[in-house]
Amino acid sequence: MSDFAKHRQDSAALLAVIGFIIITILSVWKLKQFKYRLVHETGGAMFYGMVLGAMVRLWSGWTEDSGGGCSCVGLNSSQTNQGSPLVSTLLKETFDPEVLFNLFLPPIIFHGAYTLNQKRFIGNLGSVVTFAFLGTVITCVIIGACVYGFTRLMVLLGQAADGDFPLTDCLLFGAIMSATDPVSVLGLFSELRVEPDLYALLFGESVLNDAVAIVLTHAITTYSHMGGGHTFDTPAFFLSVGYFVAVFAGSLLLGFIFTVITALLTKFTRLCESPLLETSLFFLLSWSSFLSAEASGLSGIVAVLFCGLSQARYTIHNLSSESKTRTKQLFEFFNFLGEIFIFSYMGFVLLTFPHHVFKALFIVGAFLAIFISRACNIYPLSFLLNLGRTTKIPRTIQHFMMFAGLRGAVAFALAVRDTSTEVRRTILTTTLLLVGVTIWLLGSATGPVLRWLDIRVGVDADENPEDLPFDQVATGRPDTTLGLWHRLDYKYLKPVLTHSGPPLTGSLPLCCGLLARLFSSPRACEDQEQLQDTEAGGASCELERAETLQGDTGSNSEPEHQEDLLEGDLGLGTSPAQAVEA
Repeated sequence: MSDFAKHRQDSAALLAVIGFIIITILSVWKLKQFKYRLVHETGGAMFYGMVLGAMVRLWSGWTEDSGGGCSCVGLNSSQTNQGSPLVSTLLKETFDPEVLFNLFLPPIIFHGAYTLNQKRFIGNLGSVVTFAFLGTVITCVIIGACVYGFTRLMVLLGQAADGDFPLTDCLLFGAIMSATDPVSVLGLFSELRVEPDLYALLFGESVLNDAVAIVLTHAITTYSHMGGGHTFDTPAFFLSVGYFVAVFAGSLLLGFIFTVITALLTKFTRLCESPLLETSLFFLLSWSSFLSAEASGLSGIVAVLFCGLSQARYTIHNLSSESKTRTKQLFEFFNFLGEIFIFSYMGFVLLTFPHHVFKALFIVGAFLAIFISRACNIYPLSFLLNLGRTTKIPRTIQHFMMFAGLRGAVAFALAVRDTSTEVRRTILTTTLLLVGVTIWLLGSATGPVLRWLDIRVGVDADENPEDLPFDQVATGRPDTTLGLWHRLDYKYLKPVLTHSGPPLTGSLPLCCGLLARLFSSPRACEDQEQLQDTEAGGASCELERAETLQGDTGSNSEPEHQEDLLEGDLGLGTSPAQAVEA
């Protein structure tokens, strides 16, 4: 086949994919126009992907019956259908899963972190972190144990050989399925406008536990490669735990480093005069955090997640108003296209992957395990958290959090990366089925379940003083006496990375005066000079009034009165600037 003919076939295949994406977008718009909220765009995209896959399978079967060739094409396979060039090209488009992981997943994760309500997230930070870290580990272990039990039953019934499903593979499946989907949660909850604390808990958990699940998957794979397959290997276990901690901490630090670079560039340059350049720099540096982590052997998803969280915490305050709008819309656009493509691809693979392995007991066990693990995650942790929370997590919220464990893009991306063995192909098949069921059934039932549990919907997202975290209600700014994080954030990080916060000259010791002046905000210095000029002007007026008053009374104690005025009325010891510093 000539290069020109191959180029035409590739273009036709890409046109077919884009056509189905356009149909998906129009269908979602029409459903929203009729206020039909039972189907989210992710479910619609997966459905149209299945339609495309069914058409390809039917066409390939027809050409095979006509003597056109073999249609056994899919992931990890190089055979092609010779009877229909377009079908052959479409089947070849089950491309390297790394493209999904490197191209489409980072904007989805970054967008989820970047659009988190910072005040709500910080107000529920302890609970979110508990559900995301400890809850993910609990979910992984329980799913792995339940599925392992069902595999032993399969051995007893003669449906699998002893040793086909080692415990490490079952725990790997547990780690894959412990990742809940922020895309579906964000889409459904944004449309329904659920109660803000519920949104913060579920969306924050789904964003963070994606990162935890990915690193946990890598740790289990590392343990398996070090020989801990069928028997427990203590050294391999502790090495895997160390790997988990090191990768997570290193990825977090790398993501924050790119935030520091972006924040300092936008703070000390005049990029705000060119919003296009400012937006481009912000976008490229944020994506670079993912690529740098992957190139360094760390977790790119963790890096881009914490980059998004910290960019929204610091860098956004340095951007011009136009750049703030552009960055939000840019990542929202990539997030939307990424989720449509990934879920469409899921539906396509579900019907075109030729090596599916359907094991009924494994699939049934997986369905039961995700509900059991979700219950063992939400209810005990909510009970423990309520012991220390001022605002308790109500029972109705707990019921809904247990119900809303949707699976999606991250679970699929982890499962599709390795289909080299029968066990891994079983995991991919089961993952696709679980994603489809949770998106279509649980996603469609979200609205009715919210009404049945009497949870508020249609809540105005605009914040008011009651929406502030408990440490900001009284003062309007973080209370720096509550802990190390608040002191570090308010007195050091914000003044260094943004134009806000108290001057560093008052926060850092005298020996760091040069460093304080180096990182001081030019805008803050200008504001302080303007404040001093204003105070000086006010002082001159006060002095003139005092002199006039003293001249009228004929008093001879003018210097003394002026000294009292300077020390008292002018407030040189309690100026607003110093009050802020304190």
